[in-house]
Formats: sequence, structure tokens, C-alpha cells
Amino acid sequence: MLICERTSVMNIENAMRGARNPMNSWDRMDSSYDEDGEYILGPNDLGLAKRLRKAGNDHRKYIRQIFVSVDITAPIYWWKEYDTYKISTVANSTSTMHKIHSKPFSINDFSHDHMSEQTLDFMEIVVAELEKIRLRYMENKNKDDWYDMIQLLPSSYNQMRTCTLNYETLINMYFARKNHKLIEWHTFCRWVEELPYAKELILAEE
Repeated sequence: MLICERTSVMNIENAMRGARNPMNSWDRMDSSYDEDGEYILGPNDLGLAKRLRKAGNDHRKYIRQIFVSVDITAPIYWWKEYDTYKISTVANSTSTMHKIHSKPFSINDFSHDHMSEQTLDFMEIVVAELEKIRLRYMENKNKDDWYDMIQLLPSSYNQMRTCTLNYETLINMYFARKNHKLIEWHTFCRWVEELPYAKELILAEE
């Protein structure tokens, strides 16, 4: 399971102005904000953006100045792979260290959408045991119980992080992971495809 929520794309206007700095071609800017406050690229700006995108890393520096913020909820096993991407990413996560005991455990706290029925039955037992340990910890605050929760916690436990990335990082992630065997990466790539001008600036399609 992977959910992307509260997506914000920022700084397209400034990024495009910067893209025109090398040739002092600001007078050719033809983009504007629509009635919903979204920045719409005009034909001149979109044409330049596409040409620079396809010209390679050295020429598409403006891509790194288009920022994205998103809340992603995903299992810990997916976050382990996401953490490969340390350049130009920032993330604030919900805390298992401080808040793992703050609410009852339920099966919906874990990604189980691809589990077999037999495995799901066993997962229910694990979740019930985690809840027993949590209640015991809430009663006595014994650190051994806290460690039992942390060390028993399956990697399918869902964690939410507020992430900040840029379009350059998303290019790298998209093409590295779009054919990955984890379904969560396919969901992530579909989210990327829906970002403003993703087709032209990330996927580099006509």
C-alpha cells in the first residue's frame, strides 16, 4: 500500500525565469497564473523547458528548482528503498520511537493487501500480540515492553512522512523504479505522472 496526499508543486515561475538567465531572454516569457492560482507555461516557456530537459543534466538545472511537497504513507519496507535517494530530499516522519504506543494496533496499520489468506491469519496474531504488549507498556512503562514492540514490529508497518523533493530527483526515481517488482513503486510512479508538466519535464515525452 502507498498513498500520496496533500501534494504541492512550487517555484515553477522562478525556475523558468532562471532558465532564461543564460541568454537574457526574459522578454520571451509568456507564462501566467490562471484563476485557480496555478502557473501555466506559455508556448515559448514550455518549448524552452522541453528543449533544456532533453539536453541533459548540464542544461536542465532549472528542473532542480521545481519543488514538490507531499505526504506519503507507505510500509517500512518501501521506505528502506526510498531512503536510497538522499540528495535533494527532505522528510519528516511520524515517529515509531516516541508514538508507537499512542494508539491501539490494528491490522490496518500494516500493508497487507498482497498477503495470502493464511499469512493474513498469522498477521492477525502478530497484531494481537503487539496490542497486548502495548497495553502492558501503557500500564507499567517497562522499557522491556517498549523494546518488545519495536523489535517485533513488522516491516509492513505503515509510516507517514512529509517529503520534499525536486523534479530532478523525481526523474531519477521514476526511471530507476518504474519497472520495480514492488507495486508501491508503480503507485508512486503514477503519482509522478500526474504532477504538473510531468509528461514534458519528467518523462520527457512529446
